[in-house]
Amino acid sequence: MTWLVTGGAGYIGAHVVRALQLAGLDPIVLDDLSTGHEQFVPVGVPFVRGSILDGALVLDTISRHGVGGVIHVAGFKYAGVSVKEPLHTYRQNVTGTATLLAAMEESGVDKIVFSSSAAVYGTPDVDLVTEGTAKNPQSPYGESKLIGEWLMRDQAVARGLRFTALRYFNVVGSGDTSLYDSSPHNLFPLVFAALDEGRTPQVNGDDYPTPDGTNVRDYIHVVDLAASHVAAAQRLDAGEPLEPAYNLGSGEGVSVREIMTTVGEVTGIPFTPSIAPRRPGDPARIVATGELAARDLDWRMRHTLRDMVESQWLATRRKKEPSETS
Repeated sequence: MTWLVTGGAGYIGAHVVRALQLAGLDPIVLDDLSTGHEQFVPVGVPFVRGSILDGALVLDTISRHGVGGVIHVAGFKYAGVSVKEPLHTYRQNVTGTATLLAAMEESGVDKIVFSSSAAVYGTPDVDLVTEGTAKNPQSPYGESKLIGEWLMRDQAVARGLRFTALRYFNVVGSGDTSLYDSSPHNLFPLVFAALDEGRTPQVNGDDYPTPDGTNVRDYIHVVDLAASHVAAAQRLDAGEPLEPAYNLGSGEGVSVREIMTTVGEVTGIPFTPSIAPRRPGDPARIVATGELAARDLDWRMRHTLRDMVESQWLATRRKKEPSETS
């Protein structure tokens, strides 16, 4: 069966494509390359350059390639920027998802795995986030992801759509040195860039009520994340039951200081991070349980923090090689 991966030329989507191939499934990629990279698409995988906002293109892609299911990873993913660009965020994430669902309905495709986000919870006031934790998104990005879940829920009632939403927390690492995180807003790329430029990485606040005083967050390896997308797709294809949403979390989390220490060990660049004031509204701890996903989607933390840092550092270094040797 062929699975359409929207956003399959991006950091996460490209890992999903490779995981599908490893499982013996046939992926096809649709990506507008606004943040993705065409070289991330493996040789031999069909690639269509375009937007999910183009309903005619989505319809044609589904028809020409015999698509039977969709893994919807495409979207505008920058929560902070979304506050300044709400209309763009809603257009990409809400209108885009609605357009995709309409094309699926017209084509008779009734299976979709949706890339959601921990941002649907906002700043939870519990130590361990479950799927039932109150939804309180605090950015247009988080709101758009929650609306995406609602769109699928309502389409399931109206048209029999079969779906599940995977709520990511902090996705890091690399499963292939040719795949790297190019986001200008994520922690690992920011830390690596600072070290490359001879700057000292910064920690925002060291006086939180946590074991070492720094924020605790849930970091998960992108390869583990991709494997659960495949498991979800396989269950949908087999007609097996799925929850409407799953958290992909570690249940424990790591602190920012632990990350900085591990980065120093992996890179061989000794540094003591500078301490900046807390960022307003930053909670001390956000960690999620992945129990439901472990039960249904073979979710587990197969990689250590060192694995996460080392794999991403190697991919980052490989990315730099052409410019360094030209």
